[in-house]
Amino acid sequence: MIPGKEEVERMNRDECIRIFVADTGKTVEVDPCRLSDEEWEKRLSPMAFRVARQAGTEPPFTGEFHDLHKTGIYRCVCCGTDLFSSREKFDSGTGWPSFTSPVSDLNIWTRTDRRFGMIRTGVFCARCDAHLGHVFNDGPPPTRLRYCMNSASLSFSPVR
Repeated sequence: MIPGKEEVERMNRDECIRIFVADTGKTVEVDPCRLSDEEWEKRLSPMAFRVARQAGTEPPFTGEFHDLHKTGIYRCVCCGTDLFSSREKFDSGTGWPSFTSPVSDLNIWTRTDRRFGMIRTGVFCARCDAHLGHVFNDGPPPTRLRYCMNSASLSFSPVR
C-alpha cells in the first residue's frame, strides 16, 4: 500500500507521542517506533507482517483471539502499545475480535480506506502505524462502534 500524505507526515515526525498505559492508568511520552520493512519482516510472523505492515486481513474465524474470553489487555504485535481491554470485547459474530472502544483514543489513529470497492475506516497503532483492522458504526451501546481487529496485529497479556 502506498502511503498517503497523512502517513508520510506521521512517518517523518521525530517528536515523542503520548500514549495511555492501561496497567498504570497514566499517559506517557514515547518515541515513535519506526523500522524498515526488512526489520519488521524479521521480527514478525509472515501473517502478522502481511496484516500489520501491509494492511492485509486474516480470514474470519481463523485468528487466535476471535474466541478468547480471558481477562487482559490486547497490545500491538509490533510495538507493544496497549490497544484494547477485554472488558470492551464482545462477540460480533464476524469472526474477528471486536471491541466497543480502545483503551484510549491516544493509542490509535484512523484513516478512510477505499480499497476493494468499499469505504471503511482503517484503524492503526499510534506508535508504530501498524494496521489493526477497521471500525464500523454497527456495534452495541453505549458507543455503537465495532472495532473489528485482526488477531495477527495483536498480542494478549492476561491480567496478573
